[in-house]
Amino acid sequence: MFKEIKHFLLHLRLHYQLFILSGGYLLGGLLADTMNTTQFWLQFLNVHVLLFGGATAYNSYWDKDEGPIGGLKHPPKMTGWMHPASLLMMAAGWVWSLQIGWHYFFIYGVSLLLFWLYSTPLARWKGDPLLSLVAIGVSTGTNSVLLGFWAAGGLFSAPILFGLLGPAFILLSLYPVSQVYQYEEDQKRGDVTFFAKYGLKRVKKFFTFSFAGGLILVSAGLYNFYPYPALFLFILGLCSFFILRGYVSKLKGLDKEYKNVMKIKLFASLSFVFFLLISNSIRYEWIGSTFLTTYF
Repeated sequence: MFKEIKHFLLHLRLHYQLFILSGGYLLGGLLADTMNTTQFWLQFLNVHVLLFGGATAYNSYWDKDEGPIGGLKHPPKMTGWMHPASLLMMAAGWVWSLQIGWHYFFIYGVSLLLFWLYSTPLARWKGDPLLSLVAIGVSTGTNSVLLGFWAAGGLFSAPILFGLLGPAFILLSLYPVSQVYQYEEDQKRGDVTFFAKYGLKRVKKFFTFSFAGGLILVSAGLYNFYPYPALFLFILGLCSFFILRGYVSKLKGLDKEYKNVMKIKLFASLSFVFFLLISNSIRYEWIGSTFLTTYF
């Protein structure tokens, strides 16, 4: 039983949730321009462990992958109890989210619904090249920003819209790249992914336009609040874009490339997450810096 619990915890892929998918939530905190620190970090755990972790385990239960998946090169087998356990995790987080308010509860619920539609055989949006992009882009992109924004205590305004859309496009830019190395597994399940329908050439084009467009939107949204950090983010993002584009353009879809693909995803995400952690820390005086706070 302890071995099965260990396998279940591995399928939560918490390192993936915390270091790759946390950028949107942290951006929401920065855009809020106010900070309820305790509430923000408690909901950070709620979103990334209970919601994202539970959704990832739920997806793994239905996928039954034997080959490498995002954040887990050798996924262990899942057993029957893990299906209700993953749903229970998401449901518990949904109830917890009501503490913030009905608006937060609603957005959290939308993400939960999209995760369910993405994985369940009753809908299986993951098997559609466009619906899968909608499910991932909204649930872990735009909604993640909103959840961080409201957990911090922010009040919604029009400029926030740029900040909502940008992370979704950046997140999605590398999503079809991962599908290149899951093609055989997807075929067995009958899933028609973006890569399966459009091929490697269009996956590369999608990366270019999605990442570049997302970077512009994020930088524009942040510029309305913090001009200097927004310019720094744009420059940092542009450097990351050219590094990633140079690598993505050389991909041939070989299995041996998988390890490097995960490395570049980690590089892109960690750069974004690290920048936002530092920015939030300075803006809300989690760390002190008289010089830097003058620019926020």
